[in-house]
Amino acid sequence: MSETSAKTFSGLDKGAATAAPVAEDRSRPVHVQKLDAHGRAYATGKRKNAVARVWVKPGVGKIVVNDKDHEAYFARPVLQMILKQPLVTANRLSQYDIYATVAGGGLSGQAGAVRHGLSKALTYYEPELRTILKKEGFLTRDSRVVERKKYGKAKARRSFQFSKR
Repeated sequence: MSETSAKTFSGLDKGAATAAPVAEDRSRPVHVQKLDAHGRAYATGKRKNAVARVWVKPGVGKIVVNDKDHEAYFARPVLQMILKQPLVTANRLSQYDIYATVAGGGLSGQAGAVRHGLSKALTYYEPELRTILKKEGFLTRDSRVVERKKYGKAKARRSFQFSKR
């Protein structure tokens, strides 16, 4: 084997190693702020069959869901709590105005979808919040959905009542 082929085979070239620029740290991805033309962050959240479109912009803490106040749309306090969890965790309850449109599913799924979309939109507006929200599990889409009904069964798994005679 010649000297030039040995260099290319081993991949070591002493001259190129010293002239190579210093590589950036690629172990952590860089997250940048993503805003639209109006200065808002947009994200889509999903839960069960519900899909929420969420916009976040600086404001006084007003939350509007489907053109209604969030307290009027989600009447149960548990759903309101689910909706506000990312803001409470990030300590940003009265810093942003949130506008959301949500469709599909029931109220529980819709509240979860808005929470998921709000968490994603907050990370687009403030990328440094990503570690806090990810640790709490708000950025992960809850993949649990209703199991389909199978033939020969009364429901998804329930069998028909057994009759001996």
